[in-house]
Amino acid sequence: MTVSRRGVLGLAGAIGSAGALGAAGPPRSAGAAGAARAGETSGAAAGGAAGTAAAAGRVRTGFERLAADGYAALAGQKVGLVTNPTGITADARHLVDVLHADERVDLVAVFGPEHGFRGTAQAGGSEGASRDPATGLAVYDTYDKSGQKLADVFTAAGIDTVVFDIQDVGARFYTYIWTLYDCMRAAALAGKTVVVLDRPNPVGGRRAAGPVLERPYASFVGREPIALAHGMTVAELARLFNGEFLTDRPVGLRTVAMSGWRRESFFGETGLPWVPPSPNVPTPDTALAYAGTCLFEGTNLSEGRGTTTPFEVVGAEGIDRRWAEAANALGLPGVWFREAYFTPTFSKHVGKVCGGVRLIVHDRAAFDPVRAGIGLLVTARRVWSGFGWRADHWIDRLTGSDRVRTLVDAGADVDEVAGDWAAGLTRFAAVREEYLLYP
Repeated sequence: MTVSRRGVLGLAGAIGSAGALGAAGPPRSAGAAGAARAGETSGAAAGGAAGTAAAAGRVRTGFERLAADGYAALAGQKVGLVTNPTGITADARHLVDVLHADERVDLVAVFGPEHGFRGTAQAGGSEGASRDPATGLAVYDTYDKSGQKLADVFTAAGIDTVVFDIQDVGARFYTYIWTLYDCMRAAALAGKTVVVLDRPNPVGGRRAAGPVLERPYASFVGREPIALAHGMTVAELARLFNGEFLTDRPVGLRTVAMSGWRRESFFGETGLPWVPPSPNVPTPDTALAYAGTCLFEGTNLSEGRGTTTPFEVVGAEGIDRRWAEAANALGLPGVWFREAYFTPTFSKHVGKVCGGVRLIVHDRAAFDPVRAGIGLLVTARRVWSGFGWRADHWIDRLTGSDRVRTLVDAGADVDEVAGDWAAGLTRFAAVREEYLLYP
C-alpha cells in the first residue's frame, strides 16, 4: 500500500458504504420512487456515519465515502473521470492522482469541462485534448460536445463508467451541471454507466429561488426547466435529471452521497478546502452573489470580471452613488449595497474607471441573490440613462425566458418581477422535493 492510498483511507475513515446516504438518511418516500424511475442504485442509510462526520467537524464528500468502501462501485470497470481543479481530497490532493495510484481502480481517461481539466481557460473556452503529465492519462475535452458526439468520445476512450466529481456553485447557468446532464445522456447512448460523487452546494440548499427555465430558451446555460438558484447538490440534480428529463433513455446511475452536510450549511461550515471552480469564482463569497449578479452578463454593465472581486462588484462608466442609494432603498434582506469604483483589466470596460455597487452580504440566511440581482437591474435602469441589454438578448438565456427583460423594461418593481415566476417556482419546488438526499 502506498502512502497516497493510506492517506485516502485515513481521511475517509469508517464512514460507510458507497452510495449510502449518511447524514441525509434515506430519501423521502416520493424521492425513493423518483430514484426507482431514474434507475438509480444508491444504497441504504448508514446511521453511524452521520455521527462520525459531525464529531469530526466536517463534511465527508462522496469521494471519501467511495474510498472508504474500497471503490467497490468501480470494481472491474474501466473508469473515466469528469473533473477539474475542484476534484480534490480533504487534504487537497487531486482525485486523478489518487485514483491512478490505486490498483483497485482502473482509471483510463480524464474528461475536462468548460475552463478545462486544469481550469486555465476563461468563460466560453476549454483546454482541448492533451495528456496529463503527472499520470500519462489521456485528457479529453467535453466542452461544446453533447449527444452522440460526446457518446463517441466515451466510446473512443474505452471506458465502462463515467465518474463525475466537480464543485458546483448552485446556479442554473453555471455550466458544470449541464456537463453532468450531457454526460448522462451521452453515457446512455454509449451504453456506459454514471457514478456521481457528491459535494456541497456552497450557498446551501434550503430552497430554490428565481425563475424556472422555459424550454424555448434552453442552451448550455440551462438545458432543462429548473429554477435559477436550484438549491440542490450535483447528486440530487443527477437524480432529478434521470427521473424527469432523461426518461426517454435514462442512464444507469449511482450517486454517492456525502455525510455530515445539511441544507442550511454554507461552504465555510463544511471544513473542506475551497478551490476556485472557475477563474472568476475565487471564493465562496463570490458564489453567494453569483446567481444574482451574473445576470449583468446580459447587460452593458461589467459584472466585475477583470477585478479581484468578480460578481461582488458591478458597474460601468458614468454610474455614480445614486445607484447604491436606490438599491439600498429597496430594503432587500441580508445585503447592503456600497458605492464602489473599479477598473477591469479584461472583459467589459477594460482599462476604464467604472462606478457601481459592491454587495456586502451581512446575513447569508436571509439573503436572496436572485432578488438582489433583479433589484440591481431595476434600479440600474432607473438611475443610469446608459443602461442597455446585450443586443443578442443573452439575459433571456440567463433568466430562462423574455419575461424578466420585458418586465424590467416596462418599469416593474422587484416584487412584480418575482411574482411573475412564483407559480413556476412552486411547481419546480414540489418536483425538486422528490430528489433531495439531505435534511
